[in-house]
Amino acid sequence: MNKTSSIPFFKKPFLMKIKIPTFAAVVVFALIWLYFGINHLINAHTLASMAAGLPGGTFWIYFTGVCMILAGISMISGKWTRVACYLLALMLVVFIAVIHIPALNKGNIFAPFNILKDLGLASAAIIIGNVRSHIKQLGQ
Repeated sequence: MNKTSSIPFFKKPFLMKIKIPTFAAVVVFALIWLYFGINHLINAHTLASMAAGLPGGTFWIYFTGVCMILAGISMISGKWTRVACYLLALMLVVFIAVIHIPALNKGNIFAPFNILKDLGLASAAIIIGNVRSHIKQLGQ
């Protein structure tokens, strides 16, 4: 008899209870990134002010929008999820360094909230990148 089968945490019903809400959370997180990415593509000129100080301006809005969409697709499909989520987390840290810290230095009262928001989203992306590879299918 397998020693782990006597431990309740390793029994299949318990694992199913864990996998379903986790999978649902991953899908919700992915849908949010799909929405953000589509929003970047549709409203690139409106969002361009965020990248006004960067060479290429609007290009970066389109580029990050495509990256967000690809990350969302990756999370849902389970393909390249760890890499996509780690790159998404890196992108969010770059947002903090390039957008939110300069805004903080200019006295923007929303900058601290945006820094914390992006840190939280980056942390969630890393967690999902690590967890999603273990949830290939709900039945496993």
